Amino acid sequence: MATIADVARVAGVSTSTVSHVLNGTRFVSPETEQVVRDAISRTGYTPNTLARALAKSTSNSVGIAISGVSNPYFNDIIRAVERECASFGMTVFLADTHDTPIKELEVVQALHQRRVDGIILAPCSDTEQSALAYLRENKIPTVLVDRLASEAFDQVGVRNANSVERLVDHLVGHGHRRIGMLPGQPGFATTIERVEGFQKAIRRNRLDPDRCPVAIGSIDVESAARRVEALMGSAYPPTALLAGNNMTSIGAMRGLKRMKLVVPRDMALVGFDDFEWADCFEPQLTVIAQPCEEIGRSAAKMLLERIKKPDREPKTVRHKTELIIRNSCGC
Repeated sequence: MATIADVARVAGVSTSTVSHVLNGTRFVSPETEQVVRDAISRTGYTPNTLARALAKSTSNSVGIAISGVSNPYFNDIIRAVERECASFGMTVFLADTHDTPIKELEVVQALHQRRVDGIILAPCSDTEQSALAYLRENKIPTVLVDRLASEAFDQVGVRNANSVERLVDHLVGHGHRRIGMLPGQPGFATTIERVEGFQKAIRRNRLDPDRCPVAIGSIDVESAARRVEALMGSAYPPTALLAGNNMTSIGAMRGLKRMKLVVPRDMALVGFDDFEWADCFEPQLTVIAQPCEEIGRSAAKMLLERIKKPDREPKTVRHKTELIIRNSCGC
């Protein structure tokens, strides 16, 4: 079994430097830290996390409280968090909040009772913000991911409004003047920001807002499909649809198929969120892609920094998205 001395020998540093990297007890340059972590990987060294936890009164673990673990978008973020935490010898506990305020609070409390050192949370729509209040009152190191609900916490996500504006501009560039939006779950911070971006782009492009409806309440695939059918039965049916997340993109395709409408011949379709099989659809979907790997890695790094420096000012990080043009919009 590899020892800390083996790691030091392979890395060409002292055992104390390896210890400082493992325990975060002294500043080590990023270059040296990377050399040490590479040596840990090469030697297969496994730190005695239990002994370290007892000595430092920590658990060397973090909790991820997130909804819909079957959602490919969140799965990608979770994997990135796990990889980043593992490189620092941290164990990750995953809990599903089911996007309900009561369950979210229960999950946060359970993770706290299990003495995790910090929590990464994708907050649900909760007007009372019970879980956030609990985290704040108990001074639990926390990072909010995807849904940026409170500047009192560290947060990491993307530029939602700006990204939706790009999608609208792209559709307008194809000549569309009646664009409908299926924003997704009401009340979420991401939904609110994406709707704001949609409405701003509608005004800026001087489109008639009455002919560019927002179908609030598209919670899942089937509800999104039904709202598409309702939109197409209106006095001024849209010629293009913008789906606010991957579930509503699938729902839009389902609704259009039931109505025997062909994309993009009868309806242009764009979506927010790329996913593994978005380019397997017929036609392939034009989407805004979020940098899940960067989001997850940033969330983990911010949480570990918050654990080390609990009194620093909270910060919000928004990553850039990418417009991936395929052919569901007529390109």
